[in-house]
Amino acid sequence: MSVAIFVCEYHNKYVEEYLVAFDKHAIGTGRRVATPVARVVLFVVFFYFGFLKVVGLSPADPLVASLLEKTLFFIPFESFSVFLGLFEMCIGILFLIPGGIVRVTFLLLVIQMSTTFLPLVMLPDMTWRSLGVPTLEGQYIIKNLVIIALALGVASRIHPLSLPRRKK
Repeated sequence: MSVAIFVCEYHNKYVEEYLVAFDKHAIGTGRRVATPVARVVLFVVFFYFGFLKVVGLSPADPLVASLLEKTLFFIPFESFSVFLGLFEMCIGILFLIPGGIVRVTFLLLVIQMSTTFLPLVMLPDMTWRSLGVPTLEGQYIIKNLVIIALALGVASRIHPLSLPRRKK
């Protein structure tokens, strides 16, 4: 065996061991920080977008106003926008609270997201350029699938409820 082959085999073994150790460390770190980071990110998105609605600066206002006009036309837009913004801010804050509150937060998220997707069906002129080609507003709505996936990841880390054991 030549010296070059021996050095390459030794070097490859060292590199492989280093890569395995790095991989384990990276995965362990990811597992420790994924849920807290997801909670903070969800807080930022919901709180910030909700705040923009409350102060009347949301770029989604025309879309929300058009949907409101088709669904809850008897509610004034300004009042609804403030309510929706506060609702979203509340969801954001709840994502920061660990524990069983995630169940409530996830329920509120389901309610909010179910209304968020309505414009794709009820306002096709605003959300689709053509079949399968969303407008910027449509993309804004479709990206909420990522938020749902992230929230599912947070929800998957809570412990299931259990009933107390009954004495026989």
